[in-house]
Amino acid sequence: MVLDEPKETDDVFNINGFTLVIDKNLHGQTRDITVDFVSYGMGSGFKLTSEVPVAGAGGGCSSAGSCKC
Repeated sequence: MVLDEPKETDDVFNINGFTLVIDKNLHGQTRDITVDFVSYGMGSGFKLTSEVPVAGAGGGCSSAGSCKC
């Protein structure tokens, strides 16, 4: 998960005041992705879960929110 500007090759979703961008090819492979903010132990961050699991996928950063794109 990174900050990026939308390109022609991206799908763009506006959810709860947030603009989410995902590469169209990746979106085709993963289908819908759920983005949740989780707190655990001494940390917190985003948890991304796709309809179709992708090997080696994952990421995190600090903020708040939950959405599905």
